[in-house]
Amino acid sequence: MTTRRLFLKSSLATAGAASALSWLPHGRVLAADTSGYRALVCVFLVGGMDNFDTVIPYDTLSYDRYAEIRAPLLANYAAAGVTSRLRNNLRVLSPINSATFAGRQFALPAELSPIADLFDSGAAAIVGNVGPLVQEATRTELEADPTLLPPRLYSHNDQQSVWQSLEPEGSRFGWGGRFADTMNNAGANDIFAFSAITPGGNNVFLSGEGVQPYQVGSFESTTEHLLLSDTSPLNDQSKQAFRALIAANSRRLDNILERDVDAIQADALATNEAFSGAIANVADPLATDFPDTSIGRQLKTVADTINARSQLGASRQIFYVRQGGYDTHSSQARDLPRLHTQLAEGLAAFYQATQDMGVGLDVVTFTASDFGRTLAINGDGTDHGWGGHHFVIGDSVRGQRIYGTIPPADFDHALDDGGGRLIPSVSVQQYAGTMGSWFGLTSSERRGALPGSDNFAEETLTFL
Repeated sequence: MTTRRLFLKSSLATAGAASALSWLPHGRVLAADTSGYRALVCVFLVGGMDNFDTVIPYDTLSYDRYAEIRAPLLANYAAAGVTSRLRNNLRVLSPINSATFAGRQFALPAELSPIADLFDSGAAAIVGNVGPLVQEATRTELEADPTLLPPRLYSHNDQQSVWQSLEPEGSRFGWGGRFADTMNNAGANDIFAFSAITPGGNNVFLSGEGVQPYQVGSFESTTEHLLLSDTSPLNDQSKQAFRALIAANSRRLDNILERDVDAIQADALATNEAFSGAIANVADPLATDFPDTSIGRQLKTVADTINARSQLGASRQIFYVRQGGYDTHSSQARDLPRLHTQLAEGLAAFYQATQDMGVGLDVVTFTASDFGRTLAINGDGTDHGWGGHHFVIGDSVRGQRIYGTIPPADFDHALDDGGGRLIPSVSVQQYAGTMGSWFGLTSSERRGALPGSDNFAEETLTFL
């Protein structure tokens, strides 16, 4: 195990170190705080989660207007036997900062009750109306100057990329990857490959100049992995010979491209073995129960990885988890309650796992999504929006509070871009910057990782 770790540390970490912070202006001194252990877990809700069907107005006046506008959709809920959107069945929230909202009240649908429980306990907060922004702007200002609009609004691929990297589709580096670059170059992790980990598939969020997403399990089905696994028919001597053969191939091949591909395969195999060995050698395997859903299984993988942080030599890690299905143009009444249930149960189990591991103060989980959705309905669903509301969970969160703004569930106000599409009042840079500060990055490092940060008077919020 030690030999593989040293090999990976030299072959994977050193290769990326020279370039990993080339995006920072020359002369900047690295001052990131790498003490202790900290992890950020991004839970990306693919398709655009309906913010109006997540944080629901609860005071009588606001709810009645909401129910009037969405009457056909609420009727679809009733027809499907779903009563969780009826006012009496909502989980009303009692935020500490309720006075901020001048008598307006808010609630979560019953399916999100596990998150409401975390909110009530102070372990979760809501950040309202977050989204991509060039600078703070009202509807009037945007109509007068269209250049203030972010690029390619309402496009799934582009807005997923903008959320994850602050640039449209085609961007190479995400802000999670840039955070990891900074930390690796400050000496936070023994092995770069275990800095940015995804059980949720490929993504730009975790891509940096020196860091690439390590896809957990991505090599488990290969012939090479099967031959070297614990269930392999090969004995230890044969396994060592097989490893030597893979390593020798890259030296024997004449074609430089073939050598590079074979070297990548060899490094990937060694990385996978090191990761599997670290998980297997944890002294106290995690016993927390996770739901048997896609998001539940991904979050369990994240928890198991955090539990092996010492074996992986990591003090700063960033994770990416995804849950699909939120593009609810139709069948929203059928699909969204199920998605909310799976999301809430998965997040609650993961929070419990952080308690079981004793890292509740060291892990922050946050949601993100392509965009919110329209307040106006199309009959059986909703259309693409802009700003949306998100959850931040962990013992370091200043919880039981709603940050940002929750605009009224109505039309024709200053933050309505038409049809109830919310113009964000909190930028992605501010949302991400708050987490970057908690993660240990300095102000200059955060600005380097988050292009456009200088356009906002408040660089960070106060939820951490």
